[in-house]
Amino acid sequence: MAESAARRLVMMFERISEAIDASQDRLSELDGIIGDADHGITMALGFHSVCAELGRPGLGLSTASTVLDKAATTFLEAAGASTGPLYASAFRRASEKLAGVERLDAAAATAMLQGIAAGIGERGKAQRGDKTMLDAWIPATEAGIRAVDRGLEGQAYWQQVIAAAELGANATRSMVAMKGRAARAGQRSLGHIDPGAASTVIILRAMAEALTEDAPADPT
Repeated sequence: MAESAARRLVMMFERISEAIDASQDRLSELDGIIGDADHGITMALGFHSVCAELGRPGLGLSTASTVLDKAATTFLEAAGASTGPLYASAFRRASEKLAGVERLDAAAATAMLQGIAAGIGERGKAQRGDKTMLDAWIPATEAGIRAVDRGLEGQAYWQQVIAAAELGANATRSMVAMKGRAARAGQRSLGHIDPGAASTVIILRAMAEALTEDAPADPT
């Protein structure tokens, strides 16, 4: 069971990488308005490297936690800048949340979202309303908690999570950036969606796709 959860997370990172690739130019364009125009490039590089590393034979990644730990280390080394440490912390906290988890059901997915949001918040010293990726991650996590309380699973669960993330990301248009390089834009950041929040929605959609597909077959 644990190995199945590990393979499922490897698949999840592959889906995320593909989705970020498809939106790389758009994300960098959004970042160019209030930042350094490299968010799409950085995210693509980070997830490419994670997928390449997770695909290497002989790593012994047999649990969900070991996959997330390896993703954290690899993303940090590949992406650097500000995004690298944020997602490294996110995946490490998610790894802690999934310790001993053998099935990636809605409860486990919510625990992973909680870890990601906590890691980003702790590393970035940010909070909701600062016009960062947390303005999508936090609502998504809260929606996940509510969905679990309602007994939702599968696509019904992820629909709630993604809808909340989309609302949160869109809400950043009315915010002034308070953290990171975007804060230098000041009032110029008004009216523009935060690129980190936009990429969060993309990530969550890819997570939903990977975690609701039929289970990957055991290797023969």
